[in-house]
Amino acid sequence: MREEIAGPEVERYLVELSAEQHRSDVLDEMEARAERDGFPIVGPAVGRFLEAAARAVGARRVMELGSGFGYSAYWFARAVGSDGEVICTDGSADNARDAEGYLSRAGAWGRVAYRVGDALAGMASTDGDFDVVYCDVDKDGYPECFRAAADRLLVGGAYLCDNTLWRGMAATGEPDNRHPGWVEAIREHNRLVAADPRFVSQIVPIRDGVMFAVKTAA
Repeated sequence: MREEIAGPEVERYLVELSAEQHRSDVLDEMEARAERDGFPIVGPAVGRFLEAAARAVGARRVMELGSGFGYSAYWFARAVGSDGEVICTDGSADNARDAEGYLSRAGAWGRVAYRVGDALAGMASTDGDFDVVYCDVDKDGYPECFRAAADRLLVGGAYLCDNTLWRGMAATGEPDNRHPGWVEAIREHNRLVAADPRFVSQIVPIRDGVMFAVKTAA
């Protein structure tokens, strides 16, 4: 499902600008697969933003909560560099296998660790703190993901989360009848992040809204 808060013309423009800086055959293949199968990915405009945000905080260790077949991990792997690490989580072993194929062809698999299973369990089983935690799980899990991520982030690191405007419903409070409880969970999540004194945050209104929160205090 593609949702562009700023409108399709703005989305196309952002994608065009992203392509000015980076394209690859593997990325094209992943995007074509997502379009063909209706598989939700962040797309190139958000992907480029995720890379820029991770680079901005000097990220070397990224924790992904919800990874699919590795599209967002592709961008984070670029940001952390050859000596960095991206830990992926997903409930599907098929997605993990496909991610290995794509990211291997992109030359990035060597900096990726993929945990198959529950995202929060995967983070809990991973030692150490993180420079970036990225959340893109089912939306009713957003509040708990932020609570868990906040304590694992280093000061100066960033919490990132996709779909935080949810087609504008997070702003209006209109319920999503196809996904009962999701709008309420996203609104709770957004309030938790905004109210946390350890973070300076804002939702960037590209595509479906990306939360960007920098941890400024322990």
